[in-house]
Amino acid sequence: MQSMLLIICAAAFWFLAFPISSETNVWVWPKPRTFSWPTPQATLLSPAFTIAAPNHTHLSAAVKRYLHLVHAEHHSPLVTPSVNLTPSYDPLQTLFVAVSDLAAPLHHGVNESYTLAIPLSGPANLAAETVWGAMRGLETFSQLVWGDPSRVAVGVYIWDAPLFAHRGIMLDTSRNYYPVEDIVRTIGAMSANKLNLFHWHITDSHSFPLVVPSEPDLAARGSYGPDMQYSPDDVTRIVQFGLEHGVRVLPEIDSPGHTGSWAEAYPEIVTCANMFWWPAGSEWEDRLASEPGTGHLNPLNPKTYQVLKRVIHDVATLFPEPFFHSGADEIIPGCWKADPTIQSFLSNGGTLSQLLEMFVNSTLPYILSHNRTVVYWEDVLLDGNIKVPTTALPREHVILQTWNNGHNNTKRIVSSGYRAIVSSSEFYYLDCGHGGFLGNDSQFDQQAGDNSGNGGSWCGPFKTWQTIYNYDITYGLSGEEAKLVLGGEVALWSEQADPTVLDARIWPRASAMAETLWSGNRDDQTGLKRYAEAMNRLNEWRYRMLRRGIRAEPLQPLWCVRNPGMCDTVQPFVS
Repeated sequence: MQSMLLIICAAAFWFLAFPISSETNVWVWPKPRTFSWPTPQATLLSPAFTIAAPNHTHLSAAVKRYLHLVHAEHHSPLVTPSVNLTPSYDPLQTLFVAVSDLAAPLHHGVNESYTLAIPLSGPANLAAETVWGAMRGLETFSQLVWGDPSRVAVGVYIWDAPLFAHRGIMLDTSRNYYPVEDIVRTIGAMSANKLNLFHWHITDSHSFPLVVPSEPDLAARGSYGPDMQYSPDDVTRIVQFGLEHGVRVLPEIDSPGHTGSWAEAYPEIVTCANMFWWPAGSEWEDRLASEPGTGHLNPLNPKTYQVLKRVIHDVATLFPEPFFHSGADEIIPGCWKADPTIQSFLSNGGTLSQLLEMFVNSTLPYILSHNRTVVYWEDVLLDGNIKVPTTALPREHVILQTWNNGHNNTKRIVSSGYRAIVSSSEFYYLDCGHGGFLGNDSQFDQQAGDNSGNGGSWCGPFKTWQTIYNYDITYGLSGEEAKLVLGGEVALWSEQADPTVLDARIWPRASAMAETLWSGNRDDQTGLKRYAEAMNRLNEWRYRMLRRGIRAEPLQPLWCVRNPGMCDTVQPFVS
């Protein structure tokens, strides 16, 4: 280990003596925090190339995976790189990996930094504090290998670490079902993009696909069918796959809203289940749900908590992740008001906010008893009609995820002292802009076409990669407030998504967020946004993802890719 550190330190001094290389030769996505390649050169990767690393269950799996990748991928760059192949140097034989702390678990805030030195001759060296940082470095190394026969960049020094600890994708598997293979492929792609949190929105009003051992009827009756369920073995496989790729799996069991599917097994604990979502002739304020699929858990029924606590216990057992997402979003007044017991509660002076507070007070301590930090959607605190006071949401145990009103709601959360996860629908919702999914919708019967601005969907238009890339999630915050922003997640809700479009809806737009949360979206020296420079690299990265089996959508015609800069505008950079 000491010899490894001496090598890395020597490389660091060498790095400081030379300027950072031309941007056109930096192919790594997301862009490293520091990258030095003073004279772009490469050597062949030896057919006997190997990776020597400490023995660790998850790291060893990653080493095996990357060793196969660098030997077999043979990525052919879209634009021939201006790199000198130096036959005078011996082929690279070995990458040595050193890890300081092999015991650090994959939890929020774990050290993911690494240094990577690939000298002009001799072995390459990767040093990291944890195995998770080593995995990030292995991914970077793999992207510095290309061609057939394989060659690797030499004379390279990289120091790298993420700006934000929480970098995720949220996938809704209730409205449409995704087989396990699609989920693990997504997690694999996340790892390649240095994303580290798979937020699994498992259940909703539409289906309950998770088999909960102590409550099997929830999936048996509430799923779309026996072939559209996730068994405990499926969960184990997904969680294990995540660990081998450095990706946490955060479960969300949304409640008390979005629970209509629970009524298939327990109709007595769900209000307004299986009712038409917006009764004819009623105002929007009197709807029973914000979209088709009604049902809220009833906070006044003791059986609600008996069932829910068994679900919470089993989910906490299935998922080792220290965060537990409990939803608490979109409580619709009309749904609760449709229940006779709640009507009586309200007629005796009770309020809907008191109902939600009752629910939180009964469930939050139980989740905390499982040694979990609770994540709620922002609504629990910020909703205009139904919300709980801060006294019910201890800041040390609660994180709020924002999805409305962009920077404004992020500011409201952190200024109240809460940690925030940013998923602003205006920037990070990947399902937006594909039209509405409602039938019999007269808004589309317009010959003049009034829906061009929003694509016919509530959160339109489509969120382009540039929109995502240019979003600064701490904009307008003080330094102390910005420290409370843990990071962000892009979200794919599945009203109009299923496995047939999964990859294209997520990639490469999620790659844009991945870079901004890893190393930012601005040049360190000028402070200007680097979206123009990012275009060519993202095109190249999208092409490499295709070779890795991720069907990411195209960003430009191939002609643009092969003629860098020719498809740019003449707009100046802005700060």
